[in-house]
Amino acid sequence: MTDDAPTCPECSQPMKSGGLVLVKREDDDRRTCRALWRCTDRHVWWSWADRPDEPLEVCPFPGLFR
Repeated sequence: MTDDAPTCPECSQPMKSGGLVLVKREDDDRRTCRALWRCTDRHVWWSWADRPDEPLEVCPFPGLFR
């Protein structure tokens, strides 16, 4: 099994998966999942689960996903 976990864009530490969050995407008005990622320095990032080539984005609600 390969380790596809990204590194944190802010501190370059390895990140762990924080699960999936179902949200409504504004650009196409679809409900889809965001994959949550966090590092040991508590930076929380997310990306569209169905768009793996897009870069990680800072999660605007890090306190909701502890």
